Amino acid sequence: MSQPAAAGRSALSDGEWHRLHPLTPLLRGGLVLVVVIGVIIANLRDRLVQLFLPTFVPQIDPDEYAFEYEGDPIDWVVENNLVLLAGLVLVVVLVLVVGGFYLSWRFHTFRITRDEVEVRSGILFRTHRRAKLDRVQGVNLTRPMVARLLGTAKLEVVGAGADGNVKLEYLSTTNAERVRADILRLASGRSLDAQPAGDGLAGAAALSAAVSQAVTGLIAGEDVGEVEPASVVRIPVGRLLLSHLLSPITVLLLGAITAVIVGAVLGTPWLLFGLLPVIIAFGAFWLSSVFKGLRYSIAPTRNGIRITYGLFTTITEIIPPGRIHAIEIRQSILWRPAGWWTIKINRITGKSLSEGAQDQFTTVLPVGTRADVERVMGLLMPEMAAEEWPALFEQGVLGPQDGDPFTNTPRRARIFALLSWKRNGFAVHTSALLLRRGVVWRTLSMFPFARMQSIALHQGPFDRMLRVADVQVHTVLGPISGRLSTVDRDAALELFAEVERQAALASAADHSHRWAAGVADTDDAEGASLAEEPHPAAGHAPGYTPEQH
Repeated sequence: MSQPAAAGRSALSDGEWHRLHPLTPLLRGGLVLVVVIGVIIANLRDRLVQLFLPTFVPQIDPDEYAFEYEGDPIDWVVENNLVLLAGLVLVVVLVLVVGGFYLSWRFHTFRITRDEVEVRSGILFRTHRRAKLDRVQGVNLTRPMVARLLGTAKLEVVGAGADGNVKLEYLSTTNAERVRADILRLASGRSLDAQPAGDGLAGAAALSAAVSQAVTGLIAGEDVGEVEPASVVRIPVGRLLLSHLLSPITVLLLGAITAVIVGAVLGTPWLLFGLLPVIIAFGAFWLSSVFKGLRYSIAPTRNGIRITYGLFTTITEIIPPGRIHAIEIRQSILWRPAGWWTIKINRITGKSLSEGAQDQFTTVLPVGTRADVERVMGLLMPEMAAEEWPALFEQGVLGPQDGDPFTNTPRRARIFALLSWKRNGFAVHTSALLLRRGVVWRTLSMFPFARMQSIALHQGPFDRMLRVADVQVHTVLGPISGRLSTVDRDAALELFAEVERQAALASAADHSHRWAAGVADTDDAEGASLAEEPHPAAGHAPGYTPEQH
């Protein structure tokens, strides 16, 4: 069972420059070198057998294992008496590679001050990155499988803007957890402890303990029950697998496999060569999405919402209050008989468009029941009272029903939304704008006024004839669209004015960039494990108490 880290701040949060874990070069690039050496040895296995086998087994005739490679470079080196020179070149290359790894670690430093996290890196070309703590969008702790076995983890401070993240890869797991707690504590507006926590075991004993704990975690899962709040929702493995089987991606994959089989039977092998790469890509994506959903948990903490997921690579995100710009409850038609939904959010991930890893940071609930949805939404939108969710779910997600509070597409314009005109509508809550859309794929989108960028109305020539307009809510990039088409023009104008008023009031009252500033700090011995009661800003799920789960 994993034990909580000792209380107190990290010794790495003293405002001075520090280096990363000594194994960082191996984890960042050295594994590639090990793989390359392994490939070379595999390609030279016949020559190695011929060279060393007679030494260990003298009774074997070396001629039985003789081989010839036409144009083999090693034979050319031997025939031209260049063995010494080739060996010298190989040694120089190895020295340069190892030296480059060492220098990259030596020149890669970081420091944590009261206002920002800074990282300096580079040997010939130096870079200096900063992340302002009052604009931190989240802190992610990633444990790749190999890093977990070595007792290390990668810490990523999510900043605002594309390519705005600051990465600390790698730190020891204990240091990474303490540094994460320190960053969130400073970002909230509180101060750190005066004295750093003890370092515990050191050297080989620490590495041995970390490896033992990591192996146990790979088999039994991460034991966070003793050190972090209990999860509000856990996803059974059977539900997760079945939800992926009942997904559009699986339908496309099965269709491609069927086409290949039919093509092979009909004597058209070109289908196999054309669709096989597509099948492999879809299969890899399917397995990756399944692995990401395993060991999922979500819980409130003082510093925001903690989300953990992943089988081999475990990722723990903490999203501070006020960093969620849009929320959407979505249901595929294939999930409707089972009553399952997924929840996605728009948030600033700090990743560039080329990284392509944004989806894992925008899916908050991969698949859940109605009760799961209500619990998670209680965390994401604590402004809504628990008693509001049943009615909101009936009308917003399942509706419309009698007494529908949403303003829907008028009958005169239903030609533009033949199937969904009764569901296509909006409603204004005191804290967010709600957009309800779709019949085949049901969605309910929520846009908090405090984080709304702007709102626009669009009207084309046919819209003017039918006195309707399109509403567009502008928010940060993400999977949630803020567009609602074919709304009554007069209702859209009233919505525009109301949203303008609500957004101004909400922005003036929002202080989530320093969510704990001025709050009495009664937990001066807070540890990096975040074993603490949730802060009111983080919100609670309706009817949720830790003892219930």
